[in-house]
Amino acid sequence: MKEANQPIGIFDSGIGGLTVANAIYNQLPTENIIYFGDTAHLPYGDKSPETIREYAYNIADFLLEQNCKAIVIACNSASSHAYEALKEYIGDQALLINVIDPIITALKSKKYSNVGIIGTRATIGSEVYQNKIAAELKGVKASPKATPLLASYIEEGFFKKPEITQLVLKEYLSDPVLNDIDVLILACTHYPLIKKEIDQYYDKKVDLMDNTKIVAKYVQELLAKEELLNKVYSDTHHFYVSDYTSSFEQTAKMFFKQKIKLELFKG
Repeated sequence: MKEANQPIGIFDSGIGGLTVANAIYNQLPTENIIYFGDTAHLPYGDKSPETIREYAYNIADFLLEQNCKAIVIACNSASSHAYEALKEYIGDQALLINVIDPIITALKSKKYSNVGIIGTRATIGSEVYQNKIAAELKGVKASPKATPLLASYIEEGFFKKPEITQLVLKEYLSDPVLNDIDVLILACTHYPLIKKEIDQYYDKKVDLMDNTKIVAKYVQELLAKEELLNKVYSDTHHFYVSDYTSSFEQTAKMFFKQKIKLELFKG
């Protein structure tokens, strides 16, 4: 039986999922968060589907041991390749949320005709966004572009250098496949960290859709529906990594504005 005072588990290969964790923290300030950054295996975007699923199983086991009432897959690569298997694996032990379906639902209320998608090779190669857009958004074109260097680039902390970021983005975003898009899905949870630079590249003429606030609102609605919203404030959050990186600690502190103590976990 799940209880409202149990924590929300969130995982990603590294710092990208912190954008989702921060949005959930802001949307649901009374919830306790347990974050797992699988930094020993990043990036997930160049791993095989089988390997990504194996990592996801191990992390889910850990988060279930931490008594999480919900688990958020704060990674598009893992959401693409592990969500269905993980849903069957954990059963009713915890609610399971991916970062893709809330975006598709949000697109239904819009009037876009050409949806650009940038993400890792794993996410774009899975064709999950393309297939869901074709199935649920009739007449809407999907224009995908793999941008494999961006996640590692951001993970190394280079997102703090906008002049370099602009050069890297130009190389990817100038691809003709992204011509004439009216919205761009940032299909990697790392990308909100360079959202400003992407917006500047398009001179704010293309809408940008990242899943941080959209997923946070979805989590809130789901917990409310299941009567699992925590109503007692308790500012207790835990941040685990499978390998220590200074960029992870610095980014966590940037988001959560408090002293973050990383706990090293090796399963």
